[in-house]
Amino acid sequence: MFPKRLLLCLLLLGCMTAPALAEPAVQAAARPRVVGYVANGEQLPDIDPRKLDVINFAFTVVGPDHRVRFPDALGPRTVDGLVALRKRNPDLKVVLSIGGWGAGHFSEAAATPAARQAFTDSAMALLRRHDVDGLDVDWEYPTVGDAGISASPADRDNFTALLKSLRQALEAQGKVTQRHYLLTIAAAEGRFAAGLDLPRIAPLLDWINLMTYDFYGSATPTTGHSGALYPSAQRRGEGRSADEAVRYFTQAGVPAAKLHLGMAFYGRRFGDVQADQHGLLQRYASDGGFISYRRIVDERLTEHGFERHWDDSAQAAWLWNPSTAQMISYDDPQALRAKVAYVRRHGLGGVMFWEYREDHDEDLLDVVGEALDAPMETGS
Repeated sequence: MFPKRLLLCLLLLGCMTAPALAEPAVQAAARPRVVGYVANGEQLPDIDPRKLDVINFAFTVVGPDHRVRFPDALGPRTVDGLVALRKRNPDLKVVLSIGGWGAGHFSEAAATPAARQAFTDSAMALLRRHDVDGLDVDWEYPTVGDAGISASPADRDNFTALLKSLRQALEAQGKVTQRHYLLTIAAAEGRFAAGLDLPRIAPLLDWINLMTYDFYGSATPTTGHSGALYPSAQRRGEGRSADEAVRYFTQAGVPAAKLHLGMAFYGRRFGDVQADQHGLLQRYASDGGFISYRRIVDERLTEHGFERHWDDSAQAAWLWNPSTAQMISYDDPQALRAKVAYVRRHGLGGVMFWEYREDHDEDLLDVVGEALDAPMETGS
């Protein structure tokens, strides 16, 4: 045992060196969380709030003045409608998501203390005005200008400083209201995470929503699994998968319990596809864009020329139309069950999906919920 005097000195030293910000708890929830993005719109969809733990409103944006605001008059009404869902599920959390693909002005808003303060103050004003439970920063991506937004090598340190400013403001507000306010980000792996100083930002965050989808699309030379859980055995050379993304973040020191695996409630379309392997990992001549799961079901594509195929190595599904040479990569119920099993097996904090309006009568959301409540699977 320590002598009492030495023990007292160690305790005092610990108090003096304790971090200024309390790190959010990292232990995995007893039941992994379900986080769903709900896009702004004319009408609020008929959401059953008992099926979700967190709803992320998409999106607020950053203006040239560094301030966070709604993009239109619909936003406040949509957010207030989402907050009202807490009457039916008091445990539901509603979070304001800031940004999205192609949303700019982040680099400038993070660049100086004054700009970060404007960002923080305006975001907190919205949080208080609409009584939401936190903020989700969806900057795609610090130091990377792929979406046509400004980027700088300084984004890496500046983003850390911005998140620290937000966490301090959320903690101060929490002391007033006796609530814990969430701070999360959306992120992708690899070069898209080059601007994330993960060892420094992970302690500031409640969790990270991994965008483990859009692995293949208009920017890739071939078709492929948009949201593969594992690498396909047919994959040649470089590629991406959800498992590789999780490993990227955990190897960087992010606790597994702070990671939410992303799911897509939509598919990626490819046209004029070469016919080998039923269109999988083949060259294509036209990009068909996106298609919601709702449309896949409503238009009964599998009854109108499309064949469903399953890649056991990737744990991913796709549709192939040999007559029209069209391929659709998507997360179907079997793929979602495999992802939920992965989350539970590896102790991840939960799942995230984009986007509620793309579902068909909550069919996919129900699949996720049933998989979370099913007996645990065994295996690697």
